[in-house]
Amino acid sequence: MGLTERKSAPTVLLVDDDEAVREMMYRKLIGEGFEVVPVGSVMEALKLITTVKFDVLITDLHMPNDGDGFTLVTAMRHSQPQALTLLVSAFPDTDSAMAAILLEADQIFVKPFDVGKLAILLREKLLRQVPVAVSRKERVAAILQRSIASILAAWLVRSKQNDNLNKLHLADDERTGHLPKLVEDLAFRLSLGVTTITGKDTRPSPSATAHGELRYQQGYTPAMLVQESRILQVTIFETLQANRDVLDFSLLLPDVMTIADEVDSQLTQSMTSYMKAAQESAVA
Repeated sequence: MGLTERKSAPTVLLVDDDEAVREMMYRKLIGEGFEVVPVGSVMEALKLITTVKFDVLITDLHMPNDGDGFTLVTAMRHSQPQALTLLVSAFPDTDSAMAAILLEADQIFVKPFDVGKLAILLREKLLRQVPVAVSRKERVAAILQRSIASILAAWLVRSKQNDNLNKLHLADDERTGHLPKLVEDLAFRLSLGVTTITGKDTRPSPSATAHGELRYQQGYTPAMLVQESRILQVTIFETLQANRDVLDFSLLLPDVMTIADEVDSQLTQSMTSYMKAAQESAVA
């Protein structure tokens, strides 16, 4: 249904802890023909999201007390997937890959911005809005498992673009090393549903150990091990972003925690075996 066909004005949930900003935006959006419900806290907004239907959510990213704009956008996406979600932030880097995964926001505005232009954008988006199709959702583990080849291909491209890693002239299979198995191990770890790793429940990884030994033989430095691990983590997150339409957001946060912990655990084990190989070489 287009905006001109609506029986009533579009309803906007406006969330900002700054009373002056909230009042200014409220008055301007009301003047543009929107119905606006202004609130100053995340908890109040969450209650409204579960009880009142909105066409648009506009929320500040950083707010005091419990929760923030991340919380509200995620809640709105689950409770009212048809609603437009707009995030307001004072920081221009909030549209990074990780933020896009966690937020799934339709638009990010960086302060300061023109509220009049915001109203125009809302009308355009509401006019173009189409019903949200229900799609099959996948867990992170399933996405990673079917995306191993593309993850490795993207990782390889990034690695070759890294000046430090590119100092070593290696064939592609030599450069990837044991990474295919490390990604498989990560997907398996996620499938177990355990969200944290501690010294007690860290699982030994023969692949990570072999990877560290191989990297020593190939002439890697410890810093290069860290760099390639960071590239792997970024590539994984970008893979999830590319699959956001089918991603099951209900368990995304614990899965992201597990990814970070498992990649760190693999790096630690690779680094340990690397140092052991270096010590044995020095003794010999």
